Amino acid sequence: MFWRHPTVRIILTAGLFAGIAGALGCTIHPPLITARHVDLSRYAGTWYEIARFPERFQRNCVATQAHYTPLDDGTIKVVNRCRTRSFDGEVQSIEGTAHVVEPSTNARLKVKFGVLAQGDYWILEVDQEYRYALVGTPDRNHLWILSRTPVMSDEVYRGLRSRAADQGFPVERLLKTPQPA
Repeated sequence: MFWRHPTVRIILTAGLFAGIAGALGCTIHPPLITARHVDLSRYAGTWYEIARFPERFQRNCVATQAHYTPLDDGTIKVVNRCRTRSFDGEVQSIEGTAHVVEPSTNARLKVKFGVLAQGDYWILEVDQEYRYALVGTPDRNHLWILSRTPVMSDEVYRGLRSRAADQGFPVERLLKTPQPA
């Protein structure tokens, strides 16, 4: 009987799981590819958010920035700031910490804000000069395009967007973040 062959059984089992996932509305993605190595001392400093997926906690945010500071205990201090509704609006900020969960690359981190809010922060790409970065989560529900400057060239933006799409991110959800020029 052909279904007793190990290869056929693997294919049938994979098909069954894919069918169940599809019926439940789940999407199965290949593993997310992260940056080969991130020098966290070079990654430290200020990053401007160029674009992001809509986030409840970032509603009405403009001029969004993230500040990363390595600490002596090996963790990273994270301070996220934005202005509410306009460049002159009230400043909102939240402080947290991040720790590396994959020391061989430093590209996979967990970020914690407060007691309960914790999430993945995977650096998918950073250019050699650490001028821009693509950051996401393995479930493809969160994505950020970051830059060291408040303005990014359309060419670089389109390239990052395209590479995020290649990894299964629904890039049509990206919202550009207003930044002062």
